[in-house]
Amino acid sequence: MTGGRRRARTVAIQALYEIDSVGHDPDATLQHLFNEIKLNEESTAFATDLVKGVIRFKEKLDTQIHRFAPAWPVSQIGVIDRNILRLAIYEILIDNKVPVKVAINEAVELAKNYGEDNSPKFINGVLGAVSATITKENPEQGE
Repeated sequence: MTGGRRRARTVAIQALYEIDSVGHDPDATLQHLFNEIKLNEESTAFATDLVKGVIRFKEKLDTQIHRFAPAWPVSQIGVIDRNILRLAIYEILIDNKVPVKVAINEAVELAKNYGEDNSPKFINGVLGAVSATITKENPEQGE
């Protein structure tokens, strides 16, 4: 199942990148990607839920990115890194369906595969700060 979820996150990041960079319709973008990348029904639903959740909560997610990476205006963070952060913060703070450590590890892996050389370290640092805050506020969520 981890492999399917990782592939679903990869599709979600590809969709979010396209939506963010060129403004394509989310449903059409997802459909196009699902035609290219075959996922099982569960992974397709997971990727769709992630994309729709990130889009729905984009403003709140960007506020959190600004909170935890104040030296970097959200608009100046690379498109891939920005969307990896949005996805991971969505999973950590809103979706709450995977352990925080899993969300962070998956985000770092996406950064290694799709980001710049310093992306994994940047993503890990920002998400570490998010994790530290929620662990203090809600200790059982950090598990």
